[in-house]
Amino acid sequence: MKKFKLKSKMQPRGDQPRAIEKILSGFNSGISDQLLLGVTGSGKTFTMAKVIESLQRPTLIITHNKTLAAQLYSEFKDFFPQNAIHYFVSYYDYYQPEAYIPRTDTYIEKDADINDEIDRLRNAATASLLTRSDTLIVASVSCIYGLGSPDLYRDFIVKISVGQKILRDDLIKKLIDIQYERNDKSLERGRFRVRGDVLEIIPSYEEMSCRIEFFGDEIEAIKSINPITGEVLAILDYYSIFPAKHFVTEKDMILKAKPKILKELEGQLKIFKSKGKLLEAQRLEERVRHDIEMIEETGYISGIENYSRYLTGKKEGEPPATLIDYFPEDYLCFIDESHMTIPQIRGMYNGDRSRKETLVDFGFRLPSALDNRPLRFNEFQERVKKVLYVSATPGEYELQKISKNKFHKPSDFYLARKKGQDFVAVAEQIIRPTGLLDPMIEVRPEKDQIPDLVSEIKKTVLRKERVIVTTLTKKMAEDLSEYLTELGIKVRYIHSEIATLDRPEILRDLRLGKYDVIVGVNLLREGLDLPEVSLVAILDADKEGFLRGEQALIQTIGRAARHENGRVIMYASKETRAMRMAITETNRRRQIQKKYNIENKIIPKSVKKAIRESIIKEKRAEESDIGQIDFQKIPKDEIGRIIKELESKMKLASSALEFEKAVKYRDLIGDIREHQKKENLLKKINKS
Repeated sequence: MKKFKLKSKMQPRGDQPRAIEKILSGFNSGISDQLLLGVTGSGKTFTMAKVIESLQRPTLIITHNKTLAAQLYSEFKDFFPQNAIHYFVSYYDYYQPEAYIPRTDTYIEKDADINDEIDRLRNAATASLLTRSDTLIVASVSCIYGLGSPDLYRDFIVKISVGQKILRDDLIKKLIDIQYERNDKSLERGRFRVRGDVLEIIPSYEEMSCRIEFFGDEIEAIKSINPITGEVLAILDYYSIFPAKHFVTEKDMILKAKPKILKELEGQLKIFKSKGKLLEAQRLEERVRHDIEMIEETGYISGIENYSRYLTGKKEGEPPATLIDYFPEDYLCFIDESHMTIPQIRGMYNGDRSRKETLVDFGFRLPSALDNRPLRFNEFQERVKKVLYVSATPGEYELQKISKNKFHKPSDFYLARKKGQDFVAVAEQIIRPTGLLDPMIEVRPEKDQIPDLVSEIKKTVLRKERVIVTTLTKKMAEDLSEYLTELGIKVRYIHSEIATLDRPEILRDLRLGKYDVIVGVNLLREGLDLPEVSLVAILDADKEGFLRGEQALIQTIGRAARHENGRVIMYASKETRAMRMAITETNRRRQIQKKYNIENKIIPKSVKKAIRESIIKEKRAEESDIGQIDFQKIPKDEIGRIIKELESKMKLASSALEFEKAVKYRDLIGDIREHQKKENLLKKINKS
């Protein structure tokens, strides 16, 4: 059995040893809810890693946004290079849910742009959970949405081995049953192709393909293949193929589901007709009968999750299966930046329910579609047995859990901490291993804030340091970025409309110096690790609300806490209560940190942290690496097949108006042919 093995040159320092010991003691003594109260840069992630290594349990880490999830994924991959570390977030780059607006009689069809690479990573996460005990998954709150039954998912695994007696056509049928598509021209993820006695498949969770070679009714060989070069990477004795999609169901279940769906349809049609809603009745009947027909024919439709109650055997009102159900009973749950993540988890159900009730009322969906939903908050609570809340600014929920409802607002807790009161379920990390202090804060007039900001940016850039500017809206972020660009400043904006996998790349480019300034809204607060940033500018700091509350300001201030010259400028026309509280708490921490440094003769030093490669190999990265193929490794008898496949991909890219991609494929084909000519010429010279 594989175990978590932490690899790091770091050793626990400052108040990390006490925090680690306290958390471990709490979990081992049966405390179910604990809080790691840690400031930015105090090494909370390392503390979490030490806890995981000590307890040796599968772990789910939930955070509130994809950018932070990507960063945590990278950090834990570094800490546990030999273990199964996975990334699980919503696979939509763009998502418009199905909806109906009665006031304008507008039906909005579900529209989504699925990111293929994130879909692969999601499938890899669930496959790992069912096969390895050393699995750690970093997830967004999408982990509480319906995913398909883990029992069915497990039952549909196709296991093959060398020497196994199975007909090729029988294996093909099994692959189709678990939602793989046959395509003999273009082999892509989630598809397979057949050529004589050779079946090749790219599983939904892999980048490499698997080649299965038959001799009669027996599997003669199983090989791991690079799908671009055709190079054999490994010879395998056995192989497991997990379903292509999380929503899979048995044919028997489909047959049993049909009369139940029709019975519900009949009941709903009677209700509509009794109320004179004939249009709604007609609309519903057409849709449901069409869906049933498609499910019977193909076993799958877009929107199949709306029939999940019947296809998974769940009862009315029962919670859906989610990623959490794929974990074993003894797993650990860490909720990072809990003051943001918990409210998101709490609010998911009601928003989803309101939208779907409208669809049901107007005949777009059966009432059973309401069971395709995220978990209610109480259902989520029931599923997390051992949880560690991680935050520098915990919210009311976490404080009530760790103090048995003693504190009803954060200020009560901070007051108790100021008086020196200790709590069994609270581990605090204020001291940074680097000796860095919380940043100095300066409040400047809002008038002429932009010219003043430009001046400060230029001074900071001259010192080869980076800047973060926070605005209140996306439009302000974009306009300010455009203005700074015109002044010759290397700047980039970042907000929720930037593609999921582009956000960590932009932040990486900031660290590399491609940009000197990042302008953003709330995506630049919690947990982002940017040690080169020495200045954080907060525009309109006195506009109290979600983005300028006490917790938000403390978190934003923390972005400058990883640099020895860290400072924060708040632009405001008045000092609000939230500003005052944030400044007071920051100064309190500075005093504690200063005292520790003096006592231990520590000189603060900026964090020196390696800049990692991109955490996720995107399609375009894969394509940009095409020119680096080692042609010597291409099997000679595979060259013709590879050229045909690349030509097919080139034509597909061209027809989709993706001309840059098509050019790359064309150039690669030319390089392969040129290599062939050189090889043939060398052969002739050697013969002569």
